[in-house]
Amino acid sequence: MHTQVVVLNDSLKRESGQKVHHANIQASKAVADIIRTTLGPRSMLKMLLDASGGIVVTNDGNAILRELDIAHPAAKSMIELSRTQDEEVGDGTTSVIVLAGEMLHVAEAFIDKKYHPTVICRAYNKALEDAVAVLDKIAMTIDVNDRGTMLSLVKSCIGTKFTSQFGDLIANVLIYFYNLNFKDLAIDATTTVGVDLGQGLREVDIKKYIKVEKVPGSQLEESRVLKGVMFNKDVVAPGKMRRKIVNPRIILLDCPLEYKKGENQTNAELVKEEDWELLLKMEEEYIENICSQILKFKPDLVITEKGLSDLATHYLSKAGVSAIRRLRKTDNNRIAKACGAVIVNRPDELQESDVGTAAGLFEVKKIGDEFFSFIVDCQDPKACTVLLRGASKDLLNEVERNLQDAMAVARNILKNPKLVPGGGATELTVSATLKQKSSSVEGIEKWPYEAAAIAFEAIPRTLAQNCGVNVIRKMTELQGLIQHANGENAWTGIDGNTGEISDMKERKIWDAYNVKAQTFKTAIEAACMLLRIDDIVSGIKKKQAPGAGPSKPQVETEADADGEQILPD
Repeated sequence: MHTQVVVLNDSLKRESGQKVHHANIQASKAVADIIRTTLGPRSMLKMLLDASGGIVVTNDGNAILRELDIAHPAAKSMIELSRTQDEEVGDGTTSVIVLAGEMLHVAEAFIDKKYHPTVICRAYNKALEDAVAVLDKIAMTIDVNDRGTMLSLVKSCIGTKFTSQFGDLIANVLIYFYNLNFKDLAIDATTTVGVDLGQGLREVDIKKYIKVEKVPGSQLEESRVLKGVMFNKDVVAPGKMRRKIVNPRIILLDCPLEYKKGENQTNAELVKEEDWELLLKMEEEYIENICSQILKFKPDLVITEKGLSDLATHYLSKAGVSAIRRLRKTDNNRIAKACGAVIVNRPDELQESDVGTAAGLFEVKKIGDEFFSFIVDCQDPKACTVLLRGASKDLLNEVERNLQDAMAVARNILKNPKLVPGGGATELTVSATLKQKSSSVEGIEKWPYEAAAIAFEAIPRTLAQNCGVNVIRKMTELQGLIQHANGENAWTGIDGNTGEISDMKERKIWDAYNVKAQTFKTAIEAACMLLRIDDIVSGIKKKQAPGAGPSKPQVETEADADGEQILPD
């Protein structure tokens, strides 16, 4: 019987079997160990250096992993895990890596005992189903219209962040934004793009409607939410134009207020001096015409995304109108949302309804070395700006990252208004319930199922470690309390600030249900995926020595039934 010949090039490397499983588990554990110390309110910070010499100081799991340069494919998939978690729910990026790393760590013993990965994965998936069922059981529904509850929830969710000492400020930013954009948008979700949140609410694109302006200097306590917008621009002619206008009439344009330049092939032949004067006169008449079309509506402020000529500046300043040019498209859209104006493409199409009249004040202020324009005190603005002040750019970047997480938390609660206890209480309850259920699991799946239950304890254990308390004593005490309560007292956990065992409901330490459910699902599914890899094949060519010829393929030959060697064609 003839068999097919296998030809392997020497650039093709292959690893398989147990060696791959151990390598993947070790790589995943290494990634988890990098960010293990960044979990909880007493977490450490990481200082990251990039190739260009920039520095990032943060304890945000996703921000840390994003900066790492890793070659191992399993470690890369762990980093992808954190990015997915950040995109889906915006929080829990550290927890998901720690939990996935622990799930793989406890699976290593079964790999050594020659358990088939499919058996381990089946047990893990069963444990995941039961864990989500426990989450549903202990989840507490809240009223999203209760300002106090929302404030305490956002504060508890960002309590693990570097800027937790400014939790009140960030929470108030969130609540303001929540009231601004969600409360009065009673729009039918079937006719509008967006997620129906019930009670006439719909999801609003945070990135589009809220702008974070970071201005180094002063103290973080001076950060505030503006009922309107600010942008880094000054008026075109500061000496001639007003820098402060109360109740301004605002016109927004998306066209240049200057003479149209000719195309590449334009040729103008001037024979007499009068021809030059005629050209200049045509240009002046054109600009005077478009300025008169704008001034007809008696604006106080004209903002354009394009250029604005000196002559147009002269006509506008003469009429007492302030002007700003070359504004970003995104900023212009935000101004339109805040002051009720409509962005117009041609001055001759302007109408009274296009003029924005909802702004209470236009003002130009100097902050540090730069001028910033403020359009504030708007009536019912649909966009706002958060002005962040702080000692350095690094601090401001970290505050912005924390603010983005907090906004994601508020969005999650609006989508699904359910809470579960924080401080590792949820994981301990899930762990205790799964341990009880493991006795009813039949066959060899029982042991991986029990190991998955123990893996959930990694979160409270890491919290205790980061507090600097005696981990073994605290974990034994906690497990005893939960077993004594027979899994009914789901609100006992570790206070991440003091390391003491406390009632999470009293301390108001909560987590969003969406974040916790996504963490469990992502961690276990990723662990299963990595366990099911039994081959790593690399087709990357080795670097040859200078002058060496192309490598010859290595040919493996096999013998036929008569013992004769088969050679390839």
